[in-house]
Amino acid sequence: RMFHDDELEESEKFYVGQPRVLLLIYALYNTLVARSEMVCYFVIILNHMISASMITLVLPILIFLWAMLSVPRPSKRFWMTAIVYTEVAIVIKYFFQFGFFPWNKHVDYTKDKPYHPPNIIGIEKKEGYVHYDLVQLLALFFHRSILKCHGLWDEDEKGDSSSNKEDTDDELSLTGGRRDSSASLKSVNLAASVESIHVHFPEQQTAIRRKSSSSISQLSHRSSFSSHRSKREQILDNFKNINHTTLSLYFLQCKLCVIKSCCGLCCFRTLQVYVPIRQFFYNLIHPDYSAVTDVYVLMFLADTVDFIIIVFGFWAFGKHSAAADITSSLSEDQVPEAFLVMVLIQFGTMVVDRALYLKKTVMGKVIFQVILVFGIHFWMFFILPGVTERKFSQNTVAQLWYFVKCVYFGLSAYQIRCGYPTRVLGNFLTKSYNYVNLFLFQGFRLVPFLTELRAVMDWVWTDTTLSLSSWICVEDIYAHIFILKCWRESEKRYPQPRGQKKKKVVKYGMGGMIIVLLICIVWFPLLFMSLIKSVAGITNKPLDVSITITLGGYQPIFTMSAQQNQLKSLDPNEFNEFLRSYRGNTAALQFLEGYAREDITRADLEGNSNSLWTISPPSREKMIQGLLDFDADFTLVISWTIQRTLEEVYPYYIKAPSDSLAKPIKQLLRDCKWENITVSLVKNTSEEWWVLNQLGKRQKTPHESLELFIFSDKVSPPSLGFLAGYGIMGLYASVVLVIGKFVREFFSGISHSIMFEELPNVDRILKLCTDIFLVRETGELELEEDLYAKLIFLYRSPETMIKWTREK
Repeated sequence: RMFHDDELEESEKFYVGQPRVLLLIYALYNTLVARSEMVCYFVIILNHMISASMITLVLPILIFLWAMLSVPRPSKRFWMTAIVYTEVAIVIKYFFQFGFFPWNKHVDYTKDKPYHPPNIIGIEKKEGYVHYDLVQLLALFFHRSILKCHGLWDEDEKGDSSSNKEDTDDELSLTGGRRDSSASLKSVNLAASVESIHVHFPEQQTAIRRKSSSSISQLSHRSSFSSHRSKREQILDNFKNINHTTLSLYFLQCKLCVIKSCCGLCCFRTLQVYVPIRQFFYNLIHPDYSAVTDVYVLMFLADTVDFIIIVFGFWAFGKHSAAADITSSLSEDQVPEAFLVMVLIQFGTMVVDRALYLKKTVMGKVIFQVILVFGIHFWMFFILPGVTERKFSQNTVAQLWYFVKCVYFGLSAYQIRCGYPTRVLGNFLTKSYNYVNLFLFQGFRLVPFLTELRAVMDWVWTDTTLSLSSWICVEDIYAHIFILKCWRESEKRYPQPRGQKKKKVVKYGMGGMIIVLLICIVWFPLLFMSLIKSVAGITNKPLDVSITITLGGYQPIFTMSAQQNQLKSLDPNEFNEFLRSYRGNTAALQFLEGYAREDITRADLEGNSNSLWTISPPSREKMIQGLLDFDADFTLVISWTIQRTLEEVYPYYIKAPSDSLAKPIKQLLRDCKWENITVSLVKNTSEEWWVLNQLGKRQKTPHESLELFIFSDKVSPPSLGFLAGYGIMGLYASVVLVIGKFVREFFSGISHSIMFEELPNVDRILKLCTDIFLVRETGELELEEDLYAKLIFLYRSPETMIKWTREK
């Protein structure tokens, strides 16, 4: 060994011999130290998510537009700004916790109001108002200590002090190291003295060039400083020899300069803020060197997660957050406005991000990042609380959406800082040829309109000579060849010897899975409709049972309703007795198999009608004549009070299905005959009403009444109601037949595609497709046309295709 230390070796042995739990703690601490910067970002964003105020809003914006965009790391000025700002925020929050402020006297009333000014600013009185701020301050000091340990804390001061010594364009490039002297901005010496404002000394036009050694550079600085000093002394010597008149004129000019300086003070202060910001973004957009990277896939995944959060939690972005879910709203043909707006905005940002990625414009990405950061924060923390009528800190779905969007902002800042890749070749899922990439790529192509939308967007924002149809043709060929390449690679990894039958694991694994899948698809509607109500069904008991009886076409003679206490469930003894009464009746027992005790309701209706019989005298006379007709289908007995026996007209058992049509249950009626009831007309001195009584009741009562048994079908849960509403035939037509069509296309028409499917070696065709992508990215558009013509000729010539796809 070149270097050997016994103490280091003993230390390493001691470390290796520690318990695994302690080693895990060491590893976690080292990870925390290595990622202390990200820990600070996370704590700041978490604090803002929980507090959601203007005080905590500043630092997250500075993170996405300053810290994460700094090269190579955030400066000391940022960390000092974050530390000082956090300390000031803690003091401000503590000061406004005193009870003598008027808004602290009604905290319980105003704590949930999103637009209450103290809640917006973040100075409201609450428990634990400073806990997360203290954790944030602790994380910032922890990161500061790590930077000091590694000597990175004072690194920026050296660069700032050296940059203040130079005024010329080339001297600024000494400390920046990221700009070319011919393309850099004109620098402004913001630390200039008052003397340098009013007295202009002549300067040499020759720029100081950067030397290879530090000694020459220091010598040039000293010589420049000494030359400026000698010029100042010479001018002061000449100034002593000026006469009195010239001196008076000079002081008059000085007074005019002072007046002008008052007007220029605002411009000077503005330049102090504007020039560094402009210089920062200019250096970001025009770097001399950049570590090109590609994190578009991760940004796309973050946007996709946000899209899913909006779809399944859209109610959190609307005014009435008590809505059930998106499926119930769509089943009622209603599209919430908040859901539509959020989906369109999210989809629009994804499209713009794709366009910027294809055009590789860092300036556009910077502008888009600034607009998106300010827009999202303004929407989430100032507009959304007013729409939802609750604070952001009480909206869990919105907090989750914002956190994922912060991940997207971090990835975007990293992409801007490193620069876009110079070449975008193919789909990100086609970088490897294995089963994972194969199935993910095929799943990507199964998403409706995603492949088509991506192909059209790529054609619009990519320089090419191909037409849209030719572009889609190349994309389809490339996708097909990639799938074949994955299968050929899998055959090489898992070769099948000649003359050997397939193993049972393969046959029963793949074949058995396909068999089970096809059977499930065929019988899915029956299983679904059977299990959704028997297993996951909800008992739907009636709330009101009404009976109305009318003789002929005249005024109803009886109207009665049963509600609340008049609707009773059967106890276990009554239910068992009910089942025993139908012993031997096969049809009735088969019907009762589908109902449990809680599905049956007994309705006790009062025999006296709840409304007076208000019939006109002519109609009354006609009704009496009809009742006196002995050729009618029912018999009657006429007395002082009209009493008549109605046979087989009362449905004793009613089935209440999930729809609105209730039907009598013929299986439970004896000999399929309905029950008998008696109808009586009771007269008072000036009023009259009808009284009905059921003859054969299970529950014997001394007074006139009607008894009715209701069998309620279970209904599907609200979340699956949209699917169960189609019924069995609807599911077969919409699900099974559609899936069957795709399955049939997979098993039929194979003979027509053998020429393009059974290709032993697709490496040459795959390379031809990637060559088309490559020459397109390099701007060789004529060569792109030639290679595309070669690809088309290859697919038109079977003999050439055979030669190209032979094994090497």
